[in-house]
Amino acid sequence: MRAIVLTPEPGYAEPWAWTFDVERDVLEANGIAVEGRPWTDIGAVEGFDLVLPLVAWGYNRDYRRWLDLLDRAEREHWPLVNPPAVLRWNGDKAYLAELGLAGIPTVATVEVASLDGPALEQARERLGCGWVVVKPPISGAAEGTYRLDACDAIPAEVEGRRMLVQPFEPGIADEGEWSLMLFGSELSHAIIKRPRAGDFRVQPHLGGTEQPCEPPDGALEIALAALAAAPGDASYARVDLIRRGDGALAIMELELIEPALWLQHAPAGGAAFASALRAAVR
Repeated sequence: MRAIVLTPEPGYAEPWAWTFDVERDVLEANGIAVEGRPWTDIGAVEGFDLVLPLVAWGYNRDYRRWLDLLDRAEREHWPLVNPPAVLRWNGDKAYLAELGLAGIPTVATVEVASLDGPALEQARERLGCGWVVVKPPISGAAEGTYRLDACDAIPAEVEGRRMLVQPFEPGIADEGEWSLMLFGSELSHAIIKRPRAGDFRVQPHLGGTEQPCEPPDGALEIALAALAAAPGDASYARVDLIRRGDGALAIMELELIEPALWLQHAPAGGAAFASALRAAVR
C-alpha cells in the first residue's frame, strides 16, 4: 500500500518534521509506504492508495486554494482520508457553535463579522466575562490568537477581521488541555498539553509541553458525540478538551485535517492508526 502525506509548502517556517517523521515511521512499519508532497504542489495521485492531509500545515493561509484542492479531490475521486466533506466542515471553526447548539459541551463561542471595539464589547457581554480569547475561525498553530482584557487594545493583525471570541478559561494554564486520539472512532491514546509559564497556548513551537495520560472521566463520551456531528466518518481524529471554570469538560477544538497525533505515545507502536487507514481504503 502506498500513501501520499501532504506537507507544508516549501519555506514554511514552523518546524514540522517532528510530527511527519513519527507518522511516516508508524505507517511504514505497518506496511504503508509514504511519500511526502507539499499540499500546494501535489501532482498526480494515480498509483497511490491513500492521500493523507496529515501535515498540510499552512492551508489556512491560502484557504481558497485549499478548498479548490478539496474540490479537485472530489472531482478526480482521490482516496482522500479524511473525506473532503469532513475536511471542509472542520476547516472553519464556526463548527464549534454548531456543536454547542447540538448540546455537545463546547467552549462558548461568539462569532464577530468584523472585530472592533463595540463588537468585542458586545461579545464580552454575551459571554459574561472580561478576559477573552480572540482567534480567526480559519487558523492554525495559534496564529492570530490573543488573550485580551477589557483594557487591552485589539491587535492590528486581527482588527476588522472575522473573528471568534471565547472566554479565557484559566484551567488551560492551571490544569492543561487534553487531547484524545481516536482512530476509526476508537480511542487510541491521550495526552495532556500544558503551556509554558505565563502563556495559554499549548503548541510546541510556543513552548508547550505534553505527556501521556488517561483521559478524564466523561471525555471520551464528549469526543464521540462531537465526532458523530461531523458530516462523515473520520478515520483519524484528535479531540482537544479543557475544563471550564464550572468544572465541566468542554470541546476546545476538533482536529480532523492535519493534527499532530503524538503517535510516539500510542500503544502497539500506533498499529491502530494504520489499521484505521486500511479500513478506510476498503
